[in-house]
Amino acid sequence: MAPRVSTAKAQILSSRLRELTADYRPLVDIPDEFVGPSGAPRPHWLRFFEALFEHGPEEIERRFGTADRHIREAGVSYRAYGDLSERTWPLSHLPLLIEAREWQEIAEGIEQRAGLLEAIAADIYGPGRLIADGDLPAAAVTGSPEFLHSLSHVRPPGGKYLHLYAADLGRGPDGRWWVLGDRTQAPSGTGYALANRLVLSRAFPTLYGDMNVERLAPFFQSFRSGLAGLAQRSDARICLLTPGPFNETYFEQAYLARYLGFLLVEGADLTMRENQVHVRTIAGLKRADVIWRRIDSDYADPLELNAHSKLGVPGLIEAVRENGVVLANALGTGVLETPALMSFMPRLCQRVLGEALLLPNIATWWCGQPAERKDVIRHIDEMAIAGAFGNPVLDFPANQSVVGASLTPEQKQRLVGEIETRGVDFVGQEVVNLSTTPMWIDGHLIPRPFVLRVYATQTADGWKVMPGGFCRISDRADARAVSMGAGVKSADVWVLSEKPVEMVSLLPTDETVRIRRIMGVLPSRAADNLFWLGRYLERAEATLRLIRSLAGRLTEADPRIADAGITASRLAGLFVAWGAAPPNTGVDTVALAATALHSDDQYGSVLSLIRDARRAASFIRERLSPDTWRLINQLDALLAQDNGVALTETEIFERADVALRRLAAIAGLGQENMNRGAGWHFFDAGRRIERAVDTCRFARYFTSREAPADDLDALLDLIDSQITYRSRYLMGVAVSTVRDMVVLDPFNPRSVAFQVERLVEHLEKLPVLNEDGMLETPRRLVLALAAEIATSVAAQLDNDRILAFEQNLLGLADAIAQRYFLQGPHAARADKSGGLA
Repeated sequence: MAPRVSTAKAQILSSRLRELTADYRPLVDIPDEFVGPSGAPRPHWLRFFEALFEHGPEEIERRFGTADRHIREAGVSYRAYGDLSERTWPLSHLPLLIEAREWQEIAEGIEQRAGLLEAIAADIYGPGRLIADGDLPAAAVTGSPEFLHSLSHVRPPGGKYLHLYAADLGRGPDGRWWVLGDRTQAPSGTGYALANRLVLSRAFPTLYGDMNVERLAPFFQSFRSGLAGLAQRSDARICLLTPGPFNETYFEQAYLARYLGFLLVEGADLTMRENQVHVRTIAGLKRADVIWRRIDSDYADPLELNAHSKLGVPGLIEAVRENGVVLANALGTGVLETPALMSFMPRLCQRVLGEALLLPNIATWWCGQPAERKDVIRHIDEMAIAGAFGNPVLDFPANQSVVGASLTPEQKQRLVGEIETRGVDFVGQEVVNLSTTPMWIDGHLIPRPFVLRVYATQTADGWKVMPGGFCRISDRADARAVSMGAGVKSADVWVLSEKPVEMVSLLPTDETVRIRRIMGVLPSRAADNLFWLGRYLERAEATLRLIRSLAGRLTEADPRIADAGITASRLAGLFVAWGAAPPNTGVDTVALAATALHSDDQYGSVLSLIRDARRAASFIRERLSPDTWRLINQLDALLAQDNGVALTETEIFERADVALRRLAAIAGLGQENMNRGAGWHFFDAGRRIERAVDTCRFARYFTSREAPADDLDALLDLIDSQITYRSRYLMGVAVSTVRDMVVLDPFNPRSVAFQVERLVEHLEKLPVLNEDGMLETPRRLVLALAAEIATSVAAQLDNDRILAFEQNLLGLADAIAQRYFLQGPHAARADKSGGLA
């Protein structure tokens, strides 16, 4: 408990609280978290504000701003359905507070419900006694598209159907918590709950400690240990199967994979061989022991389920039948989410567990039964009508209920007709008016409706409930459903203990834990995207150097020097050759440079290349630092802001210069902060190959035998070697000396030779499939190229020879892709005696 405060401080608290709550008006007959049934603020909220007001008003706002900034800098984001771009995560500045005694009741109810749903799943996919004995109509199960007939009488590997369960809760009119819906398919939100906690606890660390908030880490530790315990090997490989970066909650999935130490994979990263699921990695195929799926069951196996799915793994159901992989949650558990099942939960609880539901769900009537169907039609104005199996009602979106009283007479007549014709597809439910919790809006407390999602994980010792959850708060006072769209915020959930809480971390303390210095196997898709991230960034840098060089020459151009104009025209010509600008049909050089900088129509423009880099980065977000992700987004925003705007030579030069500094920062993060595992080798190898190829092209373009001095000077500028050249050669520029420095000099970090030497080092560090002493194709090609460059002399170096180097480099890139980016049905397997485990 917080210490008692002085009378003066209590008066200040009382005054500030009155000011803060001056406009706080709970909705009539709607329970509120802050104001109790008596109309007075609840004691634990008063304790919270007492501790909060230890900070002055300005300090409170500053800390709220710190929380918002951390959300942005960490890249916490989501997509609403249909969004083309991500949105910054909308964190509510106030947590939802729940006292320990009340939370104990919630936790007991969640444990009971999770156990009940586990038992129901085991029965409907097993002996089917509930249906046979008449406790559960068959149509209420088989009518759901989530019921998978192909898995009937197939016991899931590990013996459990539910490994993570969630329930959406709200307070009923009597103030008790009610279950609004069950989440058994692939519950989302745990990662956002964790992100909310980390942000708010850092913004108010003293307040967080004083309120004795229960920690979340033990729950995640139990979840991770529970999954690991289901594997048949002691060193289990656990994968998080994601739909990909365009999914609404992809950030959360990448965040959880990093936090829990799971391997983030997509369906294309997995393949089924010999009744087991394997990950395609740079070291060959590696077995996946446990898969935490975040895709719906229907998309999991295109061979036996949805044939159009690109998200799943062909043969996955066969692997399940043969006990080859554990899935969390088991396929087919989505049937437990159907609203039709909610109408039978009270009866099923008595039948299966022999006790009443501790947490009742909202009253539901399934229209597949004659008496219930008539009752729903008779009281349709007083009910919300929903699809029994997630199907749409009338022309409204799927999974959205429709309040009968809100329909037009024509809509109501049509709905009644559909219910009478096919009642199995509909349920009637009690209209839910969500209870409210305070939000901090412009320095005042305002009541807003919310939904609380609570999670439970199944462990060897039973169900464990997360002491907290995922709270969504609507911006509308009369909300009946809350989904993460515009205007909705998410709040941290603080379960308040009656005594100080022990600090708990996911960091292991057992001295026998196996020490790792690398992340383990690298999936082929991750290697592919890291490789191309490096290539796109380097390609963007080369184009920026062209733009800056051209803009600088246009700014400083002397009309008396003919060569300067020729060189500028040649620089502009490269924009067209590289796809950064359209063919020059009367467009002036300045406009071409601007187009090359920020056009989103040209595939080779800097903006397009940065967006390609961002796309590659989005697939490997869990492997990139927040700083790297933020810099890439800042580059995108910087370049996009001038799209369609006419810029001067000076403005183009300045924009290119700023963008180059941002790219240098990304390169610096890669060199200084990125772990030197296989992922870094691919990222840097992509940069080295692209830099070497671009340098070859620059050399061929600007060092012909008749090249004027300004062309050679431009080349040295493009590869950032002006100072080195001037300090080494005092007589001025010459073709042979420039070619040597640009192509053959192993001491120049921008030369082709230097890049090839680094590529040799990278490929030496990567795993081999077979320990037979034979060089694999990429190493053979790079060693041959390194030897050829090392034995070349500048006097004999012509454009044909440089072109050969360039083609060999492109061939090396293809060989790396064929060897390491193991996609398709013929992915290689590692020799049992070699490769990474």
